[in-house]
Amino acid sequence: MKSIEPVLKPAQHPSSLPRREFLQRLGMGAAGMALTGCVAINTGSTAAQAPAPLPPPGPKQLRGLFPIGQTPFTADNQLDLDSLAAEVTFCNRGGVHGFIWPQIASGWSTLSEPERLSGAEAILAAGKGGRTSLVIGVQAKDMAAVTRYAKHAAEHGADAIVSLPPANVTDEKVLLDYYQQVGRMTDLPLFVQSQGSMSIDLILEIYKTTPTVRQVKDEAGNPLERVTELRRRTDDQLKVFSGQGVRTMINEMELGFSGHCPTTGLADVYAATFDLWHAGRHQEAFDMFGRICAFTSLGTSSQNSVLVARGVFKPTVHSRPTPGMGGGAGGGGGGGRAGPAMDDQAVRDALNSYLKPYLRA
Repeated sequence: MKSIEPVLKPAQHPSSLPRREFLQRLGMGAAGMALTGCVAINTGSTAAQAPAPLPPPGPKQLRGLFPIGQTPFTADNQLDLDSLAAEVTFCNRGGVHGFIWPQIASGWSTLSEPERLSGAEAILAAGKGGRTSLVIGVQAKDMAAVTRYAKHAAEHGADAIVSLPPANVTDEKVLLDYYQQVGRMTDLPLFVQSQGSMSIDLILEIYKTTPTVRQVKDEAGNPLERVTELRRRTDDQLKVFSGQGVRTMINEMELGFSGHCPTTGLADVYAATFDLWHAGRHQEAFDMFGRICAFTSLGTSSQNSVLVARGVFKPTVHSRPTPGMGGGAGGGGGGGRAGPAMDDQAVRDALNSYLKPYLRA
């Protein structure tokens, strides 16, 4: 079997960050905050009640709404572990089915190894005991680092791992070997995140030969045209997730996608859309998704503005430039439309004016 090692370059193992005290405090705080009902949009006034019902509690599942976590940094460019953990608490409170970090929209390639390890620990500590499934990204520049991330995720309680393919590799035999290697690193379910020219035949061969692979976040080619064949040729056992901003969610649910991966700002509204659709309430799901589309058409803003307006991120957070991503994604759906620039206050006003009754978190 051809190894990925000659393709990828080795990297040095960095020193770890001190984080025990933070995690002890975080675990105590998260236990008190998880699943506590409605919360105010950060307006400085009274709390806004969110009548959209939460689904009944149940075991975690690897299907549904799985936003890609945004990565907050402090004013001095340090990873803001408090705000990162708050994203998980927000998802648990809003009945969001899962949470994935760090991937492209998280700026994974801008993170150091200590930042990725401490961030994963903060996320997994914050989500302990909650209903939201937590998926940790393990892609890296060399297989030794991939192994460290995968084993670290398993040791700290992740529900699954996910990996992008190695950069600039198009040989499908090498890609197959890569995912087979990652699938053997832990017993955790492994999401394949397809990219570029990865073919349906390659995805199916990974599925057939790697027992831990039962999910694919398909972003190669046109996923709307690929999903039917992926489902048919696996007897619907391979669960297909969407990405690319989830701008076609109704089409995706009609075609049988099992999950959807927008960004986090409106994850609870996306989750309500998913829950309504899968309860057979298709018209209500259509209306709910229409509210997201209308909101994102209002203008453009920084990618963190919705989470700041909703009290999840601190007003002082910022993001590093994210390779592979466009500009501001006004509504938190990944891929904002052209329109007037919206500052944090304008985003807050729009949330209160148009979406307040539908916010579950």
